[in-house]
Amino acid sequence: MAELSVDLVSTDRKVWSGSARSISAPSVEGQIGVMAGHTPILAVMAPGTVTITDPSGRPFEARVTGGFVSVDDNLVTIVADEIENIG
Repeated sequence: MAELSVDLVSTDRKVWSGSARSISAPSVEGQIGVMAGHTPILAVMAPGTVTITDPSGRPFEARVTGGFVSVDDNLVTIVADEIENIG
């Protein structure tokens, strides 16, 4: 199975970085789900929970207050205004 390369950062620090099976993020137009091969997108995030599932199936969750998510060629960059780790 193909993987995503993901960086989750806030304005002052890198929170999570690595390979992932999938990500889910809240956008102002609804929840976005991304897996390898996803079409390129740039979306504004809404407050909510970002879930990153690593290749072994373990989820990492963080609450965000806003920001943006960018997907291009299996590279996902999530830049959040504020992030709180929840698991």
